[in-house]
Order: sequence, then C-alpha cells, then structure tokens
Amino acid sequence: MSVPLSDVAPSSTEFLAAVAARQLVGKHRVFAGVGLPTLAVDLARRTVNPDVELVYESGVCGAQPEGLAEGIADSVLVSGAAALLSMPALFGYVLQRGHVDVGFLGAAQVDRWGSLNTSFIGDWDQPTVRLPGAGGAAEIMPNAGACIVVLRRHDPGALPAQLGFCTSPSPVRAYEEDPRMVPPGHGVSTVITPMAVLRRPDKLGELEIGEVHPGLTVDDVRAATGWDIAVADDVRETARPTVEEVRLLRDEIDTVRLYLR
Repeated sequence: MSVPLSDVAPSSTEFLAAVAARQLVGKHRVFAGVGLPTLAVDLARRTVNPDVELVYESGVCGAQPEGLAEGIADSVLVSGAAALLSMPALFGYVLQRGHVDVGFLGAAQVDRWGSLNTSFIGDWDQPTVRLPGAGGAAEIMPNAGACIVVLRRHDPGALPAQLGFCTSPSPVRAYEEDPRMVPPGHGVSTVITPMAVLRRPDKLGELEIGEVHPGLTVDDVRAATGWDIAVADDVRETARPTVEEVRLLRDEIDTVRLYLR
C-alpha cells in the first residue's frame, strides 16, 4: 500500500531545494550549475517566480531544458533556450555587465565573511582532499548581484573560523587588500545548510543566523559553527517544505531521482 505524500518527510535535498527556491522571489536572472541549484530554480518557476531566467556557465541563456542535465555540457540544456553564447560573451556581456541577479555557488568551506574554499583541504604541498577549484566562481562572486551557497554539512569543518585556502574572496577580503578594489556584487548573501539559513545583509559585514530549521535551536547552530556567529534580531524558524513543493520535486522535476536523495 502506498504511503500518502503528506505522511512522508522531505529528504535533506528536498528541504534544501525548497528553501533555496524561496530565495528567488523577485529575482530575474539566475546563474546556476546543475544539481541542487537546477532543482531550486525549476521549483521557483513553478511556485514563487514563474519569470525567473536560468543561465548556465556553458553559455546557455534563458534555459528551458526538456529534462534534467547530467552535466554542464549536456545537450539537453540547449533545448528551448533563448540563446547560446560563447563563454567570453556570457562572462563579458552578461555577468560582468551586471545582468545576473543571483549566482548559485558550491563550496567545501565558507568563512564568516562569505569567502569560499573550493581548492583543497590540508597542506598546500600534500593536501588531504583536492577539490574542483574555482570554476566560474571567480567571476560570479564579484559580479552577480548576490550569491547563494548551499552546504550539505553544517559543522566547524564546513564553516571554519579560518579557511584552509581562500579560492573566492568576499568583498570584505577585497576591501582589506585595497578599498578601491571592492567589486560591484554583494558577494555571498545567503548560506543554506542542513541546520539553518545564514544571511549577510551588509556587503562588508559577516554572516549571521537568520533562520533555524525545525527541531533545532540557535544554540545548536552556534555550537556547530566554527566561530562565534552573530544572531539576527528577527531570527525565525524555517518554513517546512509544503506537500506541493515536495510533490513537484518528486513527480515533475526529478522523476528519475538524478539529484534527489
């Protein structure tokens, strides 16, 4: 006998995708990678923002893929797209000209200022873990209106007091190097984790706890963070994914369970 969807708790990926989708209210153009960001944008289109436009690093603008892509170069991304640009044109004319509202970025580590590590963990000469590297984040971080990072972990290793290596510096780090070189973008504005939603309202400020997920407390979040993280004055409990959001993710967006776990 099948179990009613309303009786099934959302998975961690479904929860993160639903929370990420809600961040796109009122946004026009989103620079995203495949995977969870794609789920979030597709869900936003069907719920809170039907007009959001998806841009991929491979040069696809106004993407309307017929199915889920398995990689950034998957041909399915081109199906129904508004345009296909060369990467120099995409980065030079779309991103650097300020036409991207939100960039979705991944990271292994995020610090209190919103700088990211996507290079390696451990010693420079003999790292414990090698990571994918900067990718397009070197351009997205300074030029997108704001950036959203989704972490699948919330612990002092993922949110350390000091990065093992700074791959993508926040505007704060740029300002410390030279106040004349502060980039136009806000940098990381939101970090979504399995425990909380962290926000950085001030471009030259630090992350703070904005929302705490159901069943957890502010003290739980602070104890799992690598620095003495600030707490917003209006911190609240994160809204659970609705039955409709979970149904859309399972039955219409990722029917083959390519990214849902």
